[in-house]
Amino acid sequence: MATTSTTGSTLLQPLSNAVQLPIDQVNFVVCQLFALLAAIWFRTYLHSSKTSSFIRHVVATLLGLYLALFCFGWYALHFLVQSGISYCIMIIIGVENMHNYCFVFALGYLTVCQVTRVYIFDYGQYSADFSGPMMIITQKITSLACEIHDGMFRKDEELTSSQRDLAVRRMPSLLEYLSYNCNFMGILAGPLCSYKDYITFIEGRSYHMTQAGENGKEETQYERTEPSPNTAVIQKLLICGLSLLFHLTICTTLPVEYNIDEHFQATASWPTKIIYLYISLLAARPKYYFAWTLADAINNAAGFGFRGYDKNGAARWDLISNLRIQQIEMSTSFKMFLDNWNIQTALWLKRVCYERTSFSPTIQTFILSAIWHGVYPGYYLTFLTGVLMTLAARAMRNNFRHYFIEPSQLKLFYDVITWIVTQVAISYTVVPFVLLSIKPSFMFYSSWYYCLHILGILVLLLLPVKKTQRRKNTHENIQLSQSKKFDEGENSLGQNSFSTTNNVCNQNQEIASRHSSLKQ
Repeated sequence: MATTSTTGSTLLQPLSNAVQLPIDQVNFVVCQLFALLAAIWFRTYLHSSKTSSFIRHVVATLLGLYLALFCFGWYALHFLVQSGISYCIMIIIGVENMHNYCFVFALGYLTVCQVTRVYIFDYGQYSADFSGPMMIITQKITSLACEIHDGMFRKDEELTSSQRDLAVRRMPSLLEYLSYNCNFMGILAGPLCSYKDYITFIEGRSYHMTQAGENGKEETQYERTEPSPNTAVIQKLLICGLSLLFHLTICTTLPVEYNIDEHFQATASWPTKIIYLYISLLAARPKYYFAWTLADAINNAAGFGFRGYDKNGAARWDLISNLRIQQIEMSTSFKMFLDNWNIQTALWLKRVCYERTSFSPTIQTFILSAIWHGVYPGYYLTFLTGVLMTLAARAMRNNFRHYFIEPSQLKLFYDVITWIVTQVAISYTVVPFVLLSIKPSFMFYSSWYYCLHILGILVLLLLPVKKTQRRKNTHENIQLSQSKKFDEGENSLGQNSFSTTNNVCNQNQEIASRHSSLKQ
């Protein structure tokens, strides 16, 4: 029988018993499905053309708080406390330093909640917990504080192009602030979105276009027909269904913990160990695919997430998408994998940390990422190993890839080899993230004789690192991406270039193009 331990509602306990899943997980899934239906109703009956922004803010906030209370009970009050105190800090401290104070408070409050949950309540439990939504709220609090600081204190010439596009020029009201942090579309699983994008959606300005005049200076505002998100939502729901089915049927039969089983370690051959490591970590990913894709579908169903039109005129609903599954599974480099995994968190790390620190930004960004994820030792082992794997993979790529570009058969051979190496390296790196505790994590690495750690260190010691050339290429890429802005079609909204923690820390690329019609 499924566990009855929960801080939220027990109304669905019979369903929990029937499907043999923890009640917290059942509450989460049912609430997300309710949010999907609410999103369709929200877009149909509370469309921005039919009602005021005030009503949309109120309804979105109340529905979000209800879902939080249903899932987490009185622990949902933490969401209001964290948001309320952060808002007071913004008002009292002022725009000059509020981003620093909000950052310290929000991250500190999140860390305290994570410590109490992990070491006082249910250590090692993966069921839904209140610190999960707080992680998203922390991202929103810190992002918005930085955006207000940029828009109301710093000079435009001091900002990067992405900071100028995201800068908020007025202080949000308390209702707008709570709606942004606690709306029903993102309260349970996110994803993170910028404040300006959210307000643009609530006020119905997502489809207002700007067309340059003949002299290149005059601009004409016009409204383009609102595209339907139905196709995008259906596609994402199908992905959710397949991911959930895969998780429920395959994941339980291929546990990651079996990698440290004594009998398996003693009897399995190395090829068997490598294959099982890859398959077990592959089976662990669908639950993330399910949660993030469903969250994206909910936002799309409400009309939020429209990015613009591609070159063929098709509507794109990936403005706040958090992953690209095909690119993840077919990754031929560490960078490619990270570029397509947890996209919005990578952007957050860049915006609030990497771009704003002058002392060891790479190290500080990885530290922030580890702290934000939680207090399990496995998280820190994963991120430390990830730094090493990222640097080693880059060194290998810079020194060898150019030998395998031509002919096409050689390139195919290179892609196959790098795909195998990347998938094994990723799996090796994230095992502690799944195992959580320090002892089983070291048991796994010791059973592999720390071979990839040693190999990564040898690569960094023996292969030259082309720092100067890399910085030069980065500068050229920035100039190229900036020049491309002016080549965009008149009818398309600009595209955000998504980065990852790896990309954040090593390439200071500007986020390409938000259309000027989205500016406040």
